Amino acid sequence: ERQTYPFRKMFRPLSRACKPAVNASLFSGKKSFQSSAPAMSYSVPLGLEHGTGLEPGTFRIKTFNKISPDGLKRFPEPFYQISGDYEDHCHAILLRSHKLQASEVPTSCRAIARCGAGTNNVPVGEMTEAGIPVFNTPGANANAVKELVLAGLLLSSRDIIGGVGHMKTLGADGTARERVEKDKAMFGGREIAGKTIGVVGLGHIGSATARDAAALGMNVVGFDPGLTVQAALKLPRETKLLPSIKAVLGSADYVSLNVPFINKPVSEGGTKGIINAEMFEYMKSDAVLLNFARGELVDSNDLKAWMNKPSVSGKYVTDFPDDEVWDHKNAIVIPHLGASTEEAEDAAASMAADTVMRFLTTGEIINSVNFPETLLDSRDTENTVRIGVVNRNVPAVLTKILGVFGNHSLNISQQVNKSRGDIAYNVIDIIAEAGGAEVAWKEVQKELTTIDEVISSRFIFGNSPLGGYGYAKNLPGEGYWV
Repeated sequence: ERQTYPFRKMFRPLSRACKPAVNASLFSGKKSFQSSAPAMSYSVPLGLEHGTGLEPGTFRIKTFNKISPDGLKRFPEPFYQISGDYEDHCHAILLRSHKLQASEVPTSCRAIARCGAGTNNVPVGEMTEAGIPVFNTPGANANAVKELVLAGLLLSSRDIIGGVGHMKTLGADGTARERVEKDKAMFGGREIAGKTIGVVGLGHIGSATARDAAALGMNVVGFDPGLTVQAALKLPRETKLLPSIKAVLGSADYVSLNVPFINKPVSEGGTKGIINAEMFEYMKSDAVLLNFARGELVDSNDLKAWMNKPSVSGKYVTDFPDDEVWDHKNAIVIPHLGASTEEAEDAAASMAADTVMRFLTTGEIINSVNFPETLLDSRDTENTVRIGVVNRNVPAVLTKILGVFGNHSLNISQQVNKSRGDIAYNVIDIIAEAGGAEVAWKEVQKELTTIDEVISSRFIFGNSPLGGYGYAKNLPGEGYWV
């Protein structure tokens, strides 16, 4: 027999003196079970189906790699369980460098967050097709990377690395004291004050690099076709914006690359090999190229050919492996240390945790690389039901979605529809008691989810012990899944 529930009765707090139990009979027969995580518990609401076999309690967060404990502490313990061992069911995934495979993402997963800026290790296209937002943490590691860029700037200006190696040799020979003054001329250099740094890409890292380089007495020029107002406000007032990368290369003594890697040739709108033979023709013969963004931005063969020219004394400093120039006398190759600080790892993990929690508990989306930013007004949590729906971005789907609510005589208090590329995302707040009648929410969810173009639907209960509850998908070739 179908059960229906007025929303005002959705949450029925049990006595704090009682064991925290959830009434499983509402979704799986007559049995009930104990839930050990929440300090208090609630009856399962709305009569929805719950077919995963999991207790409809806390959110399960699966981790890959070692995630900063400071970041994981952001998840309130009563409402979230965190483990790297979840295989069949989890509600969100946090990872750093692990190369995620689609087969590692269970059907129950609602969100994936990378503790870092790049998402090349996540199959974003496949996750979009599955209706799963992928989040990153822009700016969380900006200070750490910026500091390493500045270190590279100084290492390339003074032969510090060569000098340190030489002193170790002299020390082993016991001749350091008698040779140090005589040999120091072998490791001369130049000062950076008064020189020009060109910053290509003026986002979090680029603008921070520009600001601190200016503080060290450098002139700053830059290029960014997508410069935002927020980023522009962070630039030194004296920054000169130029119309192209070529203009930056032609005027700079040091060039810092800070652009995202898009794995397509430049001719197809990508950034792979964006610094190539053509671009090297514009660079000064003694210029330094600093690449702390992605190794693939620079064509290694063209770089080597440029550095091998007798007239060129320029250098290349990178934070990524390079098979062509790793042993070149004018190359400094650092083992990807840009974000390898405790502070950066803490900040990235904390931002990832906050972003995932915000999505799971409110439906809002920020810092997603594949879903539209979605911000929502506050709602009456006592008298409304919030439902999120993900669908393919094709015409007339919204009409079908809203038609389901109309068929059940439900009033909408807030409705937001956003799209990005092939995906659309809807959040609908429903006034729960339709004219005082009880609502068949189970039927509402099934009708929503089985619309041909819909990928998933989710009842959003806020920050409560009902985290893993109320999710359904329309699986290709399989149909309705709860």
